[in-house]
Amino acid sequence: MVKRKWIGTGILTLTLALVVAGCGSSNNSQGAAPEASSEPTSANSASDNPSAELQKIKYAPFNGVSGLAVRFGIEKGFFKDEGLDVELISTQNPIEALTSNDVDIADSATTNVIVAAGKGAPLKIVSSMFRTKGPFYLVAKPGIESIEDLKGKKVGAAALGSGLDVYTQTILKKHGLSKNDVTYLANGVNDAAYASLTSGQVDATIIHEPFASLAESEGTGKILAKGWDYLPTFHTGVLVSRDNFIKEHPDLVEKLLSGYFKSQEYAKSHLDEYKKYFLENVKVDAAVADKAFAREDVLWENNPDVDLQALQDTQEIQVELGFQDKIYDVKNLLDLRFIPKK
Repeated sequence: MVKRKWIGTGILTLTLALVVAGCGSSNNSQGAAPEASSEPTSANSASDNPSAELQKIKYAPFNGVSGLAVRFGIEKGFFKDEGLDVELISTQNPIEALTSNDVDIADSATTNVIVAAGKGAPLKIVSSMFRTKGPFYLVAKPGIESIEDLKGKKVGAAALGSGLDVYTQTILKKHGLSKNDVTYLANGVNDAAYASLTSGQVDATIIHEPFASLAESEGTGKILAKGWDYLPTFHTGVLVSRDNFIKEHPDLVEKLLSGYFKSQEYAKSHLDEYKKYFLENVKVDAAVADKAFAREDVLWENNPDVDLQALQDTQEIQVELGFQDKIYDVKNLLDLRFIPKK
């Protein structure tokens, strides 16, 4: 059973081409990926016993395509199979939603959790998300052939202070430019960023898929850089829960993570089926979706482990850019007892 609730400014919609991807609106490992069966089955699952009472949990996945596979998994029954009645919460501020008890567990930009928990918020990182590297692309309008050509041009950095901003500044810096060498703008994410490029408001923008592939397909833009080539260890996504919920309901945290990674594994291993669901919710041509999936296959790791060195690297970059005032000891901010084992 899936329930939906609206809080804050977020609006949950199944037409995801026009909503903000969660990791784009905020700052945004090693080991074997968890295995998932081809269908949600369990000897003692709730689906085998229809009279079994499902346990309620309030979960805030990322909006946009970053949270789409988990919604697909809910429809497939993976969470019900775990005995969960998932109430989906939409929020643009998962940290606030968690600390106000509106949410039990959420997807969040890694840096937001580190800073909030480091300053005393009662939160713990319980797992990495299905991908941890920034799925961001610097796309420029036709006629701009290199990053160096952006000097003096208008560059969209999505939301200032966000993970996309980190990647944009890093890409520019590694090509001898700073944000002071361009007109540096906050131009929104996804459809807003794409519209700013096609309308000429910016000459280049950082952006997510499927908009990078859409720009290539429509001839409205050229990919100049892939974010993860420049920041391969900058950690962008975790699942986070509040301390009191972990203490009172450790079983629900474990079940949520199990359903989450079963959903991701099923979507990736049954890509034709998932693409059909994707195209029902993201209004792009199938060829654009195919290109986007192929390009980001390398990022779709489905590895719940949290790499401590990546968290250290991430914080150092944050401090260097002035997005974080100090390095926090993350060991006290983690509770990884519940991540799925192979």
